[in-house]
Amino acid sequence: MELELHSLNAMRNMEVIDILTGSKIGFIKDFKIDCDKNKILSLILPGEIKSWFGKEEEKEILWEDIIKIGTDVILVKTKDEGNENNI
Repeated sequence: MELELHSLNAMRNMEVIDILTGSKIGFIKDFKIDCDKNKILSLILPGEIKSWFGKEEEKEILWEDIIKIGTDVILVKTKDEGNENNI
């Protein structure tokens, strides 16, 4: 099995896409990292702008929810709050 390596800077330029809905979630704003274990815990994406002065909370995608990191996109499987029957 060939190991694919991606830099954090390169991952910031990849678009994150939800495979359950096919929707574009956005681009990575930041990473949550466990420095003791040298491991990425989650991806942080900016929230949607609701109005001129308000902003939704940032979205956090757990590392376990990442299905595939390609050359220009990151495929994730998010949990949909409205549907309890997700696989």
